Amino acid sequence: MPLCSGPNSIKRIASMEDIEFFDICEKEQTAATPFLEQEKDDDDSVTDQFWNVANQQNGKGHKFGEESEEEDKIRSKDASEGVGEDNDSSGEIQERHMNNGNNNNKKTMKYAERVQILNLRRNLNQLDNIAKEKDLTIEKAREELSACQLRIEMLTKERECTETKIEEEKEAGNTAAIFRLQAMHRRLCAELGNEKDLELKIASMLKENVYEMWQIEIEQGKFGSLREQLEQDEEELERHCKERVEQRIQKEKTAARLAERKQQVGKRKEMEAWEAYERRHQKVVEDAHRNHEKAVQFLKKSMSRIRQKEAKEELKTQEHMEKRMQAVLSLKNNITSNRETLRTLQVRDKAKALEAKKQEMKMRGAILAEGGDVTKEIFLHKQRVELERQKQEFTEQQKSRKIEIVARILQEEAYVEKQKKHQARAEALRSQGKLQDSLQWRIKTWQYIENACEDPAAAVLQKSWRTPSACSLVDDKSSSVVDFSKKALQDTIHENNDEEANETLSEPEFTGLWSQECNLYKVPKDETDPKPLGASKMERKIFTENLEKLRSGIIRKQVVSGHEFKGCPFYSKPSLIHFKDFDVGKTYKKKIILINASYSVNFCKLVGVSEHLKDFINIHFDPPGQMSAGMSCEVVVTFKPMINEVLEGKVTFLAQNGSFSIPLKCTTKRCVLALDKELIDFGTHVVGETISRMIILTNRGALGTRFKLQTSAGDNGTCTTTAKSSLERMVSPALDGITSEEKASSSPVESSINENKEQVSPVHTEEVRQTCMVGESQKTENNLGSSHVEQLSQDALITEADLEAENAQCPAEPPPEEEPIEITLGKVTEGEIGPFSSIKLQIIFTPSVPGDVHAEFEITFDNPNCKPLHFSVIGVSVDVPVWVPNPNVDLKICMYDRLYQDCIIIRSRAKAALRLKFEVCKELSKHMELLPKTGYIQAQSSFSVQLKFLPRLSLPEDAGKYFDTETRVLEVPMTIMIADKTKPIEFIVHAIVTTSDLEVSPAEVNFGYCTIYEAVQTTITLTNKSILPQEFGFVGLPEFVEIQPSDGFGILLPLESLNLDIIFKANKAKEYSFELTCKSEINRQFKLSCKAVGVHPPLELSHSLVKFAATALNDVSTATLYVINAHVSRNRFTHAVPRIGKGEIAPVGSTSFEFLVPEDSPVTIMPSVGTVLPGKKCLIQVYFRPVLSEQLIREEAVQMLCRADAQTTMMKKIRESEMQKRKDETVSGKKDGKKPSFAALRQPLRVRSSKHAAASSGFEPPKPEEIKTNSEEYIAAQYSLIRNFTGKFERYIIPCFVASGDIDEKIGSENLKYSPYNTLYLELHCPAVAPSVVVTSNNGKNIVNFGEVAVGHRVIKQITIQNISQEQLALGFSILNPNGPFLLVSPVGTLEPGENQFLFISFCPNESKLFFETLDIRSIKATLTLSIIGQGVAPSIACSVEGEVLDMGYVIAKEKVTSTFKIQNTSTLPLRYSIKLESLSQTRDKEQQRLPFFITSPPGRTDFVGTQNYSGLSVFNIFPVEGVIEPGKSQDFTVTFSPDHESLYYSDCLKVVLFGKEIAREIWLKGAARNHMMFVEGGDPLDVPLESLAITSPMSEEAAKGELEEPAKSLLLSLEYIQAETSGTPAVRELKIGAIRTAQFASKKNVEFSLDSLPVLQQKGFTIEPVKGTVDRGQIKCISVSWVPPADFDPDHPLMVAAVLTLKGDIKESYKVLFIARVVCT
Repeated sequence: MPLCSGPNSIKRIASMEDIEFFDICEKEQTAATPFLEQEKDDDDSVTDQFWNVANQQNGKGHKFGEESEEEDKIRSKDASEGVGEDNDSSGEIQERHMNNGNNNNKKTMKYAERVQILNLRRNLNQLDNIAKEKDLTIEKAREELSACQLRIEMLTKERECTETKIEEEKEAGNTAAIFRLQAMHRRLCAELGNEKDLELKIASMLKENVYEMWQIEIEQGKFGSLREQLEQDEEELERHCKERVEQRIQKEKTAARLAERKQQVGKRKEMEAWEAYERRHQKVVEDAHRNHEKAVQFLKKSMSRIRQKEAKEELKTQEHMEKRMQAVLSLKNNITSNRETLRTLQVRDKAKALEAKKQEMKMRGAILAEGGDVTKEIFLHKQRVELERQKQEFTEQQKSRKIEIVARILQEEAYVEKQKKHQARAEALRSQGKLQDSLQWRIKTWQYIENACEDPAAAVLQKSWRTPSACSLVDDKSSSVVDFSKKALQDTIHENNDEEANETLSEPEFTGLWSQECNLYKVPKDETDPKPLGASKMERKIFTENLEKLRSGIIRKQVVSGHEFKGCPFYSKPSLIHFKDFDVGKTYKKKIILINASYSVNFCKLVGVSEHLKDFINIHFDPPGQMSAGMSCEVVVTFKPMINEVLEGKVTFLAQNGSFSIPLKCTTKRCVLALDKELIDFGTHVVGETISRMIILTNRGALGTRFKLQTSAGDNGTCTTTAKSSLERMVSPALDGITSEEKASSSPVESSINENKEQVSPVHTEEVRQTCMVGESQKTENNLGSSHVEQLSQDALITEADLEAENAQCPAEPPPEEEPIEITLGKVTEGEIGPFSSIKLQIIFTPSVPGDVHAEFEITFDNPNCKPLHFSVIGVSVDVPVWVPNPNVDLKICMYDRLYQDCIIIRSRAKAALRLKFEVCKELSKHMELLPKTGYIQAQSSFSVQLKFLPRLSLPEDAGKYFDTETRVLEVPMTIMIADKTKPIEFIVHAIVTTSDLEVSPAEVNFGYCTIYEAVQTTITLTNKSILPQEFGFVGLPEFVEIQPSDGFGILLPLESLNLDIIFKANKAKEYSFELTCKSEINRQFKLSCKAVGVHPPLELSHSLVKFAATALNDVSTATLYVINAHVSRNRFTHAVPRIGKGEIAPVGSTSFEFLVPEDSPVTIMPSVGTVLPGKKCLIQVYFRPVLSEQLIREEAVQMLCRADAQTTMMKKIRESEMQKRKDETVSGKKDGKKPSFAALRQPLRVRSSKHAAASSGFEPPKPEEIKTNSEEYIAAQYSLIRNFTGKFERYIIPCFVASGDIDEKIGSENLKYSPYNTLYLELHCPAVAPSVVVTSNNGKNIVNFGEVAVGHRVIKQITIQNISQEQLALGFSILNPNGPFLLVSPVGTLEPGENQFLFISFCPNESKLFFETLDIRSIKATLTLSIIGQGVAPSIACSVEGEVLDMGYVIAKEKVTSTFKIQNTSTLPLRYSIKLESLSQTRDKEQQRLPFFITSPPGRTDFVGTQNYSGLSVFNIFPVEGVIEPGKSQDFTVTFSPDHESLYYSDCLKVVLFGKEIAREIWLKGAARNHMMFVEGGDPLDVPLESLAITSPMSEEAAKGELEEPAKSLLLSLEYIQAETSGTPAVRELKIGAIRTAQFASKKNVEFSLDSLPVLQQKGFTIEPVKGTVDRGQIKCISVSWVPPADFDPDHPLMVAAVLTLKGDIKESYKVLFIARVVCT
């Protein structure tokens, strides 16, 4: 930030020398601050070390500084380990620190001094820079002055030369040359005058700069000594820095030595630990070697036993496999028999369906014969049948349930009896010994079945792989299964009660699957010994405990570094154990790797595999023990399949922190068959050809199968063609031998009914009948036995006979002729496809009849799991030898009167040349032509014909039916005649014909009046009437016309309308009439007529377009332009003159202007109205200040209120729903474990929705107009909009009206005459952006209002600013008025994104007025302006005490009296006051040392403090002592007078201090104290108002009682009689006698007084009234004394008379009153 130039700024710098300098360059200060703080910290650390060393020497210790403690710890460790050299190193370090401390102590520069040096250097550098800049400015001004003087000399010479030429031409009589030279002479004179004005300006500016330079040099001279001192200080600072660097180096070296010593100690410890580890490792290796030798011996013995055992187990396994194979074969036979049974049931169902269809047809005929509703009757009949069936099913279901219940009861009874026998036998066996293994196995099996199945009867029939049965493979809905289950149930119920049958309720269907004598494998004891070999007793104990914990499945959480591990503790590789394509009897092995994925050491234990995989899967896993994180172990999985089924399960492991499992899957061999394509397209071929294609059948599975390729059962082989001469044919193999049942199953239902055909074939009728029957009989009966098979065959025979009889009655059609087979199969139609192999199948197409051919083929497989594959074959056969490959010639879109050509290719299949003739229909003979018209096509070749199409405008009338006028589509059939052939070849030519017109709307454009300084824009519409895109362009444009966009060139899409802007800019004042030409791409022209009037206004703008920079909200951008009046002459021949078209020329003279700015726009123009003289210009400033509109802020405030209400409502609903949920849970918990119903769960939702409706209807948002600008909602909305402001661009066009004449000379309200055609326009581009820095305090307001502050007082306010942009901002601040009351205390250098910083601004007014300044916070993007306002107010108060004395009156000593006065705040700001007494002042002791005022005789009394109490307590007390008085309010103060002895001179000064500084009012407090109840007041003082320093002891009580009369006291009463020329004024004085109100002296209620020597007084001219009387308590009476000089009075000698005044109260007092009277002449 540059310094303000001038002496004021320099004086300000000098004045702030001795105090803190203000910051001018924030970057330098920011860069220097960390360095200085670091220096300060270093100084502090060095100082601390110095004092530590000093303390160490005084105390003779061994530690110094903060580092000595750490050194002592290291030394103690080194000493314990035998490391020496401690004393030497410590002594060196102490000595070094002592030297450093002494050096630092000699001369240490303070932190504040260093800051002062840096600030002073920066300010001096800035002063030097200002001097350099001013010097450069002076040099430039001098150069410009010399150049100006040179131009003046040149112009003077030219003027003289021109004058000489003018004289010569005058002599020669050349008038034209004289005019030319005179014009040149005037121009030179004008330029010479301008140059002289410029010379004067430059000279004055140079003088000012030189003067300022002198001032700067003077100021630099003032700072000469300061500069020298600064250089010395800088040298001292540099030396200080070097010393500090050396000290740091020493400290680093010391720290390095300590670190090296620590490292040596660590290395020595590491070596010792390594040696101990080697010793332990060697011991472990030796123990392991001994254990290995022992283990080898045991291993040999164990391996021999294991081999023998494995051989026995292998033999048993082979025997068991043979039995299983036999069982599987028997199972296969049973499956085959079940399939045959199912097939028989299906035949029976079909027969029943036929019978039902037949009955339905008969019923339909009977209903039709009766005339009833067939649909309704059949529907009712079906309902009745269905109802009967349901009743029957329900009855049978009830019977079966009864049987089942009885069976369960019997089963339970049998089970109870068996349990009793079992328990008795178990007790008997327990006494004898353990049960046999087979018996234990059967008991365990029964217990597992009992626990797994709720129904004991169902447990008998439980499906398992151990008991494969035929019944398990049959559908549950079939009747045979039901019979079988009933039979099994009856067999179970009537089972004999022998001993073997009672062992278990489940028996295998085939022997060999279960072995009753199967012995469970027992693990030898030596294998389960958990004790490792060679381990100690303690290690064995620990190993045993850990193993027991692991076996017991204890799961512990794993927490490492505060993070709990969650997830799978081990990862497996691979993640899935998959055995693919296995063979029964073989053994497969797979190895997987388990990786410890937890955070620390973990264990892994094998739990087992899934229950149903235990007989096939064997896991070999050696537990590795403890595994660190990332370590792995191996697991071998062995799979020995016994059955050919897909098996899935998992292998479960147990880790320390949870169990995990690995999925296992075993898949059998299967066939995966696929075709390479599903459609074979032969294309088009001539009748008689033979074409073949291949299709590939691929098997991607591991199991082979046998396939068969045949025609699909549903394929009828229909053949359809598009040619009219083609016949319908069927391409399919012979259908002989296909039964009616297969036809019925393959024919669709939709083809069975065709009402449009008159005749229906018997085959179709049969298909319809069978299809309907199948559709109505979807369900089969559930209870059918084997006895129904014979009845089924008889029903089938009857049904076939009936159908034959019906077919014989129906009229039959003659059978169709045999149709040729066009699509056949190759040699390979069936065979064997092996695993992972493929076979090619051949398909042959032999076209025999013209038309389209379509056939469907199916590939079936012997493997029942393989679904059949289907593919289609299509082809086209034609009988014409010549054809057109493209029978539809599409010319696409064509325009009228344009030639289009195309080439038509004709191909021949014939084996000889053919003669062709090409014909065009008569309607289009004028527009279309084929060349040549006749030609020969060679055998097996092609021939091309040229098609020419030239559409005329008469095409719609000529084409007739071939042309559609709406769509403009032309379809023309073309004929090719073949010699010796009656059938022609036709092809069709398609085209869409469209126009090429372009329409310009409007046809004529009138631009109106246009000034030469602006451009007028109008919009025309150019429409493409064609359905093709067209290029266009406006060519030959005049220089004053411009067309946009793209300069009038472009492309119009079909039927598109494009708006073009025609911009007209007049270059002179005249009338314009011209035409614009638009050309299309086909060179068609379209004209547009234009008219305009050019206007030359009297004024012009220096800039007609102002582009403001991006301005932040509430920021101001300024632009400057000029309004120029260049109209100085009406000569239209020499220059262009202001006029409208060809109208009158504007008059020369003053011309006024007025800018009309729209309301509510952020633009301000100053001045907006003015007058410009001829040849002059007027400066115009345009201000752009973007702000948010009030309406937008109000709407945002309403939306924020709605959002807040919605959020409150939502939170309320959430709380209500939670409370309702808790209530529901409480109610549901009280019930006996019953779960709430779904309706109950949905009920809270309905309640919430209803409450939401009530809440939503209850809230009514305020209207935007109701939001006040000073409300919190308004301020919050404004702050939100500013933060979320994304930017806005606005464009304003400001008109400037021009009128001839001076605006100041108009009469009254009369307006100047103006023409609207002379209006100038100013275009403003106003981009607004979001501010980068915003004020977050004071509700986001940019106004800092200090309010009213007392003059001379300082108030500091804190303003918070925030960077809301996304980048770091460097801030700069404008300079406030140095002599003003505002001061920026703490400027901010940089702001990080989103950072908040505080600015402190102080306000200290020096006078009572309103102050206003602006502070600009500048950044790269925008400027934030803060408006600072403050009102200086002089505080004023009004006191209720009249005058300056508050008299407390008389009071009895040691009693109190109070008085109240009021102070009112008459200013406009709150006043903070404090009440101070002079007697309690801190300077009171010093003032008491001075001489009394009555000795020094000052002009007035300055000591207000009188007699004080003996006790030391204050005589006067004031309450309250301090507080605040609001504007216009008042405060009551209570003064308490409490003397402790008798005195008439109690006094003190009360000061009212405002804001702790200013004394607003001083009040003199005075009072008197008496020991008695009466007092006399008045007269002249006879003694000083100060008591003696010696305290007189009071009279004793006995003396007071004995002597009730005190000695007389003296009173002086002086009277002055004023003698005038004619008469005199009597002298009047008063004496006051009072009685103090007190509770003492109850015996005396009043005071009596009397004055003696009255006659003497009267004789001397004194008049006294009253002479005697009484005074009540609390009252005062006045004795008036008046004096008129008697006749014998001598004016030269004053009159003196004495009298005695007696007072009687509690005691009697006498006062000797001395009256002194004199005469004073005026």
